[in-house]
Amino acid sequence: MKKKKPKKIQPNSNLKEQKLGQTKNSAKLVLFVFGIGPIVGIIIFLYSKGFFNSPTI
Repeated sequence: MKKKKPKKIQPNSNLKEQKLGQTKNSAKLVLFVFGIGPIVGIIIFLYSKGFFNSPTI
């Protein structure tokens, strides 16, 4: 049996981690825009139609 030599850290691994970090950040941004964006849009739409104004008797 041959003993396996420990693998040396390759310089590409750091590049992969940076790309993974960018992917996570862009995923968070997309979820934020598509999650919060429609809610804000609905609130602005309802406010423009007078939904939040107190009714006058």
